[in-house]
Amino acid sequence: EEQLVESGGGLVQAGGSLTLSCAASGFTFDDYTIGWLRQAPGKVREGVACISNRNGDTYYTDSVKGRFTISADGAKNTVYLQMNNLKPEDTAVYYCAAMGTFTAVTMRVASQYDYWGQGTQVTVSS
Repeated sequence: EEQLVESGGGLVQAGGSLTLSCAASGFTFDDYTIGWLRQAPGKVREGVACISNRNGDTYYTDSVKGRFTISADGAKNTVYLQMNNLKPEDTAVYYCAAMGTFTAVTMRVASQYDYWGQGTQVTVSS
């Protein structure tokens, strides 16, 4: 059974940092792209960063570029999202999800992902 399990969310002050982890199992990790998506109350769930485990390519949306860093540890089948200089507008439930080959367009769209984690709350206070 395909599983993604997120951890590392929490409450942090603006300007602070958090690192999210996503542990994958039940599928061939190296064949997939792992993305981080977020959903704030009343808003659409959308991708903010992804990494291809095939070739290491990464992509970030403009809202997080320069502040967030995505990385993968193939030995542990785990993907990380290091989030620095957090802002109140980063407050959301963060999900990791798996898809095949990504593009700058498809990585943003929740319906393009095949497998999902349960989500972890990130709250940034001002």
